[in-house]
Amino acid sequence: MSRLDEAFSLVAIGSVSREEAQLASHVESLLRASGALEVERIGDNVVARTTGRHATRVLVAGHLDTVPGDARDAKIVGDQLWGVGACDMKGSLAVMVELALDSASRSREITWIFYAREEIAHRESGLLEIAELRPDLLRGEVAILAEPTGGVVEAGCQGTLRVRVELVGARAHTARPFTGRNAIHRMAAVISRVANYEPRIAEIDGVRYTEQLQSVGVTGGVASNVVPDLATLTLNHRVAPDRTKDEAASWLREYLDPLIEEDDRFIVEDWAPGAPPSLSNERLAELVRLTGQEAAGKVGWTDVATFQGLGIPSTNFGAGDPLLAHRSDEFVTSGQLDEFARVLSAWLA
Repeated sequence: MSRLDEAFSLVAIGSVSREEAQLASHVESLLRASGALEVERIGDNVVARTTGRHATRVLVAGHLDTVPGDARDAKIVGDQLWGVGACDMKGSLAVMVELALDSASRSREITWIFYAREEIAHRESGLLEIAELRPDLLRGEVAILAEPTGGVVEAGCQGTLRVRVELVGARAHTARPFTGRNAIHRMAAVISRVANYEPRIAEIDGVRYTEQLQSVGVTGGVASNVVPDLATLTLNHRVAPDRTKDEAASWLREYLDPLIEEDDRFIVEDWAPGAPPSLSNERLAELVRLTGQEAAGKVGWTDVATFQGLGIPSTNFGAGDPLLAHRSDEFVTSGQLDEFARVLSAWLA
C-alpha cells in the first residue's frame, strides 16, 4: 500500500473533535500489530513507545481530530489526497504510524502520541488528558509536533486571545429611534477599527512572528421593531510569543479604548500562551539542517506551547501546506508525505 493509500485510510474515517473514538481504535490496532511497541489507550488518545536501551527519548505527536467535514468526500486524484484532515493532519499521522512500525535501527527511544480534541478549546485537549492521567508518558528530551508546515520547521507558536466586547445602547421603538441608542450601530466603528489593524511584527531569536486581529463573532438585536440596547463582538487576537496574557489583553483594551465607554464590557474569554523558538536546542537545530531550509515562525497556536509548558523543547514539522488547513479544498500530496518521511526518519536515525 502506498503512503497516499495509507493516509486515505485515515482520512476516510471521520474524526471531528469529540468523535475520534473510531480513528483512535484504528490507529491503536495498527500499532498493536508491532511487538516492539508498548501501546496504551487513554480515552481517545493512543500512545506507543519503544523500550530499548537508548538514554535519549524523543516525542513525536499529532492530533487525531479534524474540523467539521464529511469523511465520505475523501478521494485520491493523481498524486493528491483530498478530504477533511488530509493536510491537517492525517497525512502526517499516516507517516507517523508507518515509522512507528518500522523496525529500522534508531539512535534514541521514541514515544508516538496520537491525541484527541486539538481543534477545540485547549482545556479539552487530549494532550492535557494524558498529562493529567499519565504524565510519565510525556517524558522526553525534545518533541516534534507534526502540524502541516510544508516540510519547513516552524518554530514556536503564537498565543491566542479571545475577547468578548459588549457595547450598550438604549432600547426604543424603531419608528422613534431618536429616543434610544442603537448598540449595533455603535459596533460598526469597533469593527472598522479592528479591520484597519496593522499587524505587529516581532522578531525573536531570528524568527519573525506577525500578529493578527480579527472579528470572529457578532450578536445583537431584540426584535425587528426594537432598537437594540446590547451588541456583542467577539475578537481573536494572535499574539507573538514575547507577550503574556495580561500584556496582550492590555494592548487590545488600549487599542479599542477610544470606542469603549464606561458601561461597556471587555471580557477575556480564553487564552492559550505562545511558545518562543527552541532552535538553540541541538536536536531541533539538527532537524532544521535536515530540511535544508530556514526555519520560520509558526503563525498560529499549536501544542508546541503545551510541550514547552511541560519543560520539553519542541517545534512544528509536518507534511502539507499550512495555508490549506481548515479549508474545504484541503489536500496533501504524495511528494509532501515522502519528504516528511525522509526527514523525520533521518532525524530519528
